[in-house]
Amino acid sequence: MIALIQRVARAHVEVQGQTVGAIDRGILALIGVEAADSPEIGARLLEKVLAYRIFPDDAGKMNLNLQQIGGGLLLVPQFTLAADTRKGTRPGFSTAAPPDRARLLFEGLLTASRAAHAPVAAGVFGADMQVHLVNDGPVTFSLNVT
Repeated sequence: MIALIQRVARAHVEVQGQTVGAIDRGILALIGVEAADSPEIGARLLEKVLAYRIFPDDAGKMNLNLQQIGGGLLLVPQFTLAADTRKGTRPGFSTAAPPDRARLLFEGLLTASRAAHAPVAAGVFGADMQVHLVNDGPVTFSLNVT
């Protein structure tokens, strides 16, 4: 499971012109689900996202995590993160989880996130979404647990 996380001042996601999820200061996490992923991998990824120290402390160093600052978490499913880009100039998706399995794993991650942290918002699996964000820094990291 892959999370592309961005430290944001604010972010929201729209589906058909309607806002379906929004946060103020926090983390926007684009989530890609790979074929070999499991609920246990999702749990480890969530632990890492919540504990990853990307927010500045009083000295300006990235020493604080999302929970320490009480920030929001916006999870957006993005299957293209699981693309195989090693060859050619067109992505392949043989490494991505099939849609039904990916949906279950994303929904499990969302449920676990809401149990572990607040506030949590989300995009809609399989929808055509428009993601709006103000990247703070910019600060962006790719997290992958296996």
